[in-house]
Amino acid sequence: EKTVPIPEKLNEWAPRPPPEFVRDVMGSSAGAGSGEFHVYRHLRRREYQRQDFMDAMAEKQRLDEEFQKKLERNKMIAEEQTAKRRRKRQKLKEKKLQAKKNKLEQKKQEKEPDQSEERGSSEDDEEDSKEEEEKEDDAEEPSFVMGR
Repeated sequence: EKTVPIPEKLNEWAPRPPPEFVRDVMGSSAGAGSGEFHVYRHLRRREYQRQDFMDAMAEKQRLDEEFQKKLERNKMIAEEQTAKRRRKRQKLKEKKLQAKKNKLEQKKQEKEPDQSEERGSSEDDEEDSKEEEEKEDDAEEPSFVMGR
C-alpha cells in the first residue's frame, strides 16, 4: 500500500552551445603559457563532443526518416494487397449472385411450360397435399408410448 515513486523520463543529454564570443583565442602551443594548454584542451574536447552529438543526431534523424518511409511503403503494399483481395472477394460474390439469378430464371422457365400441364393436373396436386398433411399429422403423434 506504500506509494512507489516513478521517476520521470530523463531528458537527453545535450552539449552546451558554443560560446558566442571567444575572448582569448589561443592554440596548443606558440606563445601559450603552461596553464593555458589545459584550457585549450577542455575547449577542444567540448567542441569535439558537440560535433559528435550533432553527427549522432543527424544519423538518428536519417534513420527515423528511413523507418517512416519503410512504414509508408509497407502500408501501401498492405493496402494494395487488401484492395486486390477485396476485388477478388467481390468478383466471387457477384459470380455467385449471378449464378443464383440464372438458376432462378431457369426454374421460372421450366415452371412456365409446366404450368399449363399443372392446370390439368390440379387434382394430383390436391392428393399430394393431402398426403403431406397426413405425414405431418403422423409426426405429431408419438411413435411409441412410454410407461407401459
